[in-house]
Amino acid sequence: MESAKQTVQPQKEALLNRLKRIEGQVRGIQNMIQADKYCIDILHQTSAIEAAMKKVSLTLMEDHTKHCIHKAIKHGDDKRAIDELMEIIQKMAK
Repeated sequence: MESAKQTVQPQKEALLNRLKRIEGQVRGIQNMIQADKYCIDILHQTSAIEAAMKKVSLTLMEDHTKHCIHKAIKHGDDKRAIDELMEIIQKMAK
């Protein structure tokens, strides 16, 4: 599938804000490791980051389905769009 495609992200600001918070959490974990913090505390933070990244992915998947897949179906490109969607779902499920 082509990765050079572009689209307008309907939730762009919310996604960017969430990613900035995740970036801060990652820096926090780096600091915790540097400061020899308790492993369980660090693992709680890594779990929070994983959950936040899943939310980013699900938001993007929802937007893609509602906009890009919908548009592809309207224009008769449904097979390619659904195949592409299934491919990313399989990757995310690993």
